[in-house]
Amino acid sequence: MRLIRHRRLRKTLSGTGERPRLAVFRSLNHMYAQVIDDTRGHTLAAASTMEKSVRNGSEGGGDIEAAKAVGRTVAERALEKGITQVLFDRGGHLYHGKVKALADAAREAGLKF
Repeated sequence: MRLIRHRRLRKTLSGTGERPRLAVFRSLNHMYAQVIDDTRGHTLAAASTMEKSVRNGSEGGGDIEAAKAVGRTVAERALEKGITQVLFDRGGHLYHGKVKALADAAREAGLKF
């Protein structure tokens, strides 16, 4: 079901150089976020719970605090490259829990969507 929702979303969401796409992927154990320019096919900024700097000593990467850390980190990296506005691609996941925490943290760090 998630993949069907994701395909349906991707028909309308496409990131540009001026307004790239903030794509969220949630695996069983980790969270990943990428800022993607779909016209060129380049990833402009990325963060995940696989990075030690994002985890900050926590063992796993699957809780809401880790999702907030990923959101803050990807927003900071995007702002360093001059990206202030993005399109939010929730990856077919419901806008709830970890996905919502990541989005809220990215907004608080300065991204607009």
